[in-house]
Amino acid sequence: MSDFPDPRTGGYSPRVSKPESALLDFAVDRSSPVPLYYQLAQQLEGAIEHGRLAPGSLLGNEIELAGRLGLSRPTVRQAIQSLVDKGLLVRRRGVGTQVVHSQVKRPLELSSLYDDLQAAGQSPATQVRRNEIQAASAEVAAALGVAEGSEVVLLERLRSTYGEPMAYLSNYIPPDLLNLDTAKLEATGLYRLMRAAGVTLHSAQQTVGARSATPDEGKLLAEDPGAALLTMRRTTYDDKGRAVEYGTHIYRASRYAFEFQLLVRS
Repeated sequence: MSDFPDPRTGGYSPRVSKPESALLDFAVDRSSPVPLYYQLAQQLEGAIEHGRLAPGSLLGNEIELAGRLGLSRPTVRQAIQSLVDKGLLVRRRGVGTQVVHSQVKRPLELSSLYDDLQAAGQSPATQVRRNEIQAASAEVAAALGVAEGSEVVLLERLRSTYGEPMAYLSNYIPPDLLNLDTAKLEATGLYRLMRAAGVTLHSAQQTVGARSATPDEGKLLAEDPGAALLTMRRTTYDDKGRAVEYGTHIYRASRYAFEFQLLVRS
């Protein structure tokens, strides 16, 4: 926002910039059976997901959008409300409709959250909360194929985007696998460090679930106690069949989703 001379006062008045949505090209197909509000909502959601409408962007008011697109105000209101309901937009008194964030949609494949966030333009940030040696519990020992009570490295990391927490990641690693430097773990992803150390990731067994957040988890992830969390347990193997990682992760369901591709069995 810049200033310009005000001829009435001789001083300066703030220049009101156009909402970011005014810089985007939206179009609806009136011959399509898809409802107009849904077409607009999908285009707005796509702009948010791909970073063309960044968090904090102003969407503009319903009258401006309706006039520019030749749509009725109720149609535009319905499109905006559908994204408010999804948590992508928020209406703020005196400010207007603002982009909050996009929900990260992660494909179920052997990839890291860090890489997926970077690919989605989400600028991941990591805070390492624990990086220490501990004795393997029965669960961890079974996953990694080691003796119960033997030493493993425990990593606990808080992963955020746009300054908001998204996931809490707990990983157990064989101690002789690679050097897990905390500074490097905060600068990049675990799988990237593994690949750089010559570890070839081959396959994984993974379980996805859901549960409610505990009070401590809610505080950590900026959610209310009892909010929905997605959970994931994963054991990853290298090309020699060795278990190189066991992870137990929790994700904010309001910010995160898993995508499945389903095929018909012949």
